[in-house]
Amino acid sequence: MPLTDLAKIIGLFTAWNGLVFTIYFVDKQAARYGQWRISEKTLLTLAFLAGSPGAVSAQQLLRHKTRKEPFRSELMAICVFHLLAVVALVSGITARMLGLI
Repeated sequence: MPLTDLAKIIGLFTAWNGLVFTIYFVDKQAARYGQWRISEKTLLTLAFLAGSPGAVSAQQLLRHKTRKEPFRSELMAICVFHLLAVVALVSGITARMLGLI
């Protein structure tokens, strides 16, 4: 994979997580002012769609949904799933590079 493609993927990933962080921020502000809220299902779906770094960052930095169960556990499960997916992807790429596959 050319470096330019990798840069594009990293840029998209960063932009997506910035958007997810912003959406969590909007929900936090709505909670503070008693306005319409974004559903937990939507917030978790955004995290699942490769937005877990932005979601966890927002949760910790904004102190948003840090005590709410099962939301907290479900978000951590998504993070574990993403971590395992990254490990599997990197392992596969490494194996190909070493000629093991």
